[in-house]
Amino acid sequence: MAAPPRTARSAPGANGLLLTSSAVVLAALAVLLTALALAGGLNPSVLGDPGALVRYGLPITRTVHDLSAALAVGGFAVATCLLPHPSDAWDRAVRAAGVAAGAWAVTALLVLVLTAMDVIGAAPGAPGFGAQFAQFAQSIDLGRALLVTTVLAAVVATVGAAAATPTGAAWGLALSVLALMPLSLSGHASGSASHETAVSSLAMHLVGVTVWVGGLAAVLLVLPLTGRGGSTAKGRRPVDLTALASRYSTVALWCFAAVALSGVLNASVRLGGWSGLATAYGALVVGKVVALVALGALGAWHRRRTIPLLATRPAAFARIAAGELVLMGAAIGLGVALSRSPTPVPDDVPGTGRAEALLGEPLPPMPVTVGRWFTQVSPDLLWLTIGGLALVGYLLGVRRLRSRGDSWPVGRTIWWVAGCLALLFVTSGGPAAYGRITFSAHMLQHMLLTMAAPPLLVLGAPVTLAMRVLPARRDHSRGAREWLLELVHSRYLAVAGHPLVAAVLFAGSLIVFYYSPLFELALRTHVGHELMMFHFLGTGYLFSSALIGVDPGGQRPAYPLRLILLLATMGFHAFFGVALMQGTTLLAPDWFAQMTPDADLLANQQEGGDIAWGIGEVPTLVLVLGVAIGWSRSDDRENRRRDRKAARDGDADLADYNAMLQRLADREGPRT
Repeated sequence: MAAPPRTARSAPGANGLLLTSSAVVLAALAVLLTALALAGGLNPSVLGDPGALVRYGLPITRTVHDLSAALAVGGFAVATCLLPHPSDAWDRAVRAAGVAAGAWAVTALLVLVLTAMDVIGAAPGAPGFGAQFAQFAQSIDLGRALLVTTVLAAVVATVGAAAATPTGAAWGLALSVLALMPLSLSGHASGSASHETAVSSLAMHLVGVTVWVGGLAAVLLVLPLTGRGGSTAKGRRPVDLTALASRYSTVALWCFAAVALSGVLNASVRLGGWSGLATAYGALVVGKVVALVALGALGAWHRRRTIPLLATRPAAFARIAAGELVLMGAAIGLGVALSRSPTPVPDDVPGTGRAEALLGEPLPPMPVTVGRWFTQVSPDLLWLTIGGLALVGYLLGVRRLRSRGDSWPVGRTIWWVAGCLALLFVTSGGPAAYGRITFSAHMLQHMLLTMAAPPLLVLGAPVTLAMRVLPARRDHSRGAREWLLELVHSRYLAVAGHPLVAAVLFAGSLIVFYYSPLFELALRTHVGHELMMFHFLGTGYLFSSALIGVDPGGQRPAYPLRLILLLATMGFHAFFGVALMQGTTLLAPDWFAQMTPDADLLANQQEGGDIAWGIGEVPTLVLVLGVAIGWSRSDDRENRRRDRKAARDGDADLADYNAMLQRLADREGPRT
């Protein structure tokens, strides 16, 4: 009798998982200590050396910290996007993510204490250490970043313990990714040289690495619970290993691209040229490149060889994936060693002025002219990535529609392309270069971001296109289409997308932002600046969608009410501009005084008010025309609907109306 074919249930059990996890940790620590020893990172410091505990304990703890963070992020990502719910595999992924987040919180606290000891140069028992530690955690950027990470990791652990639905897992994923962001503000990325590029690329690198590494660890963790769709406990859904591995492979490919791109950008900032490769830091960078290439090769092997054979040879996939995970652990060890090694290019570049130090990049040429507005650039990696993916993804979606014989209006494509180009210009062109230098340039950037780009993007109808292009899943897991539907029909969007709420957010946030410390925070910090961009682009999109949107979404009022709402909101917007034109109190005076010390700040601010008041006219006209056109088309559609109904029933409504008139006439009798 032939033996039954092997299934995924022959995948590694508890002993195999324990062996793999131990090998990953040992590989990471071995590579870390070796790299630090070769780079001199374990040598005692001449000034304020806190001792061997910090020299060895900090990098080791940081490695365990990074591995725990990766499993937390990856576990939530796999549960959110790859696994069906409810299923035993989904439960295990979420619980593993929660436990990893708990370990992340503990090690983050240890990293905070050890880093404080490293910076202060004293042990906790030393006189005055408590006060110095409090100051480090509250007043120093690095200390605050580590403290925020510790708190957020603890919150993620709590979410992991309580999550019972895909939405709960999604919140865990969002919070765990958020907990990574403060780490991008610490270490070498916090230096003033190319600060924004370093921070953005490191943030992209951290997200890519944690999803990639942690996702593979989570897949191996749930491997024994997967099968080919056989029987399972009542109410629990089976997990198809082939589908799971294929989905993870796609995610891993995107992560590989993100890690490679961000790694190249960050290395170019820190190495300062090819000569930097000859240093100890450069040698570690070369090691990471070799590891990345090897991981890319293993990923290609998976896609071509092991995934197609999963139905009959799941053990082969498990063995290669385990080896891949060990290599990933070694790469993480190299990354920690890099963070502890001096860079060829110092973080603080000598000779830079105060303005350049605050901006993290050289000042653009002044004064602002029309030519410079369109020729100067200040590339923002985050928005280049978002805008580029939005543009390419939309065009690929249109291409897919047409390749299967479906049509898509050319006008919508033109609107979307124009909106993406406008967004890229506002976030990485002249408006970005001068937006933090003068108030008037900032206001022009703000108005373009919130009033020019959103209507163009809304008219592109991206949600409608996505619904027609993205494949639907049948195994009760949630992919891009399912999560988009969840967002569109969520209570949050129902509230935020309500026309009155959208109008209040669009206009009212101007007052809250500019007449509060949030304005200066957005000027002084990279994170604050990016959050400002997201907020005003989002509020502009919601408001435009409520007026002229064609995508499914929030409630939209009747067309006459839309016009009234638009005119009232634009009137408030104009009032804000007039208030700036006539105001005598400077906004963020310390910042702009350091950017342009010889300028008349009040006159420039009043010019910004003039821009806020005047630039709204064109977008308002476009929105009015959009509402009017939509109103006209709505009437045309209603008339065509009535004509079709009349053709079907022989104009029964008109016949009924005439019959009613005849009855009334008969009841009144003949007139005398």
